[in-house]
Amino acid sequence: MMRYGIDLGGTKTEIIALDETGAERYRRRTATPGDYEAVVRMIADLVAAADGATQARGSVGIGMPGCLSPATGLVKGANSTFLNGRPFDRDLEAALGRPVRIANDANCFALSEATDGAAAGARVVFGVILGTGCGGGVVVEGRVLTGPHAIAGEWGHTPLPWPSAIETPGQRCWCGRHGCLETWISGTGLAQDCDGPGARDATSIPARAAAGEERARAALARHADRLARGLAVVIDLIDPDAIVLGGGLSNMDHLYEVVPRLLRPYVFSDVVTTPILKAKHGDSSGVRGAAWLWGPGEG
Repeated sequence: MMRYGIDLGGTKTEIIALDETGAERYRRRTATPGDYEAVVRMIADLVAAADGATQARGSVGIGMPGCLSPATGLVKGANSTFLNGRPFDRDLEAALGRPVRIANDANCFALSEATDGAAAGARVVFGVILGTGCGGGVVVEGRVLTGPHAIAGEWGHTPLPWPSAIETPGQRCWCGRHGCLETWISGTGLAQDCDGPGARDATSIPARAAAGEERARAALARHADRLARGLAVVIDLIDPDAIVLGGGLSNMDHLYEVVPRLLRPYVFSDVVTTPILKAKHGDSSGVRGAAWLWGPGEG
């Protein structure tokens, strides 16, 4: 059996082929076009190329920003807005001549890390993507938890818990509300907290802090505390066996030392032992998780 995973991003799209053992047999990356029909054609071409390279007819799983609405069957919440309102799965199935499974990219990340990544073997896993935005996904006993509205794990659009006076009401989020976690703990949120409203890139902040810049050090301290507050609510709600961090900010090594300590005052428990883990598969976790949307013997 061959499983194909496709990570559909705003600027690039990647396909991977995994065999029955989870070993990678094929990988290809291409630029993402900017209109709907071209995206469907691109995915059909990627799948055809994978079929040819592997001499197989693999199952197809796709991770994307946004999700399919259970109410309408159409895409909702995608930042590639030309996808919204479209019957993406049905159009792909017609183009590919086989069924597809589509999930939110954060769900795919969480599934990858729960299947054969940093949290392999854990019963309940909460996966977090800390990048330009902030996404979350929940996996229970190897299966993605989606919910009747397909929004389980949309942690980035919950409010920052226990806000201080200076954190209220918070910035306006792209979703239309104020004070969403995403506006505080994403890479964009960290950059703006440190360097002002126009900042977008947080990559230099850890090095600046290590060099002794007080502004950068203070911003990282605030960010870690806000992340701990957000994760504390997750622990109170679902008490996961493991939390895995991915995305660009997951490379900030201090988080794995500092955040577990900061959790303790916020979690409703006498002890807090929830491990905070760095993603094993890094940038490949999303595309691998898309492949794992199909289980053994399916497809």
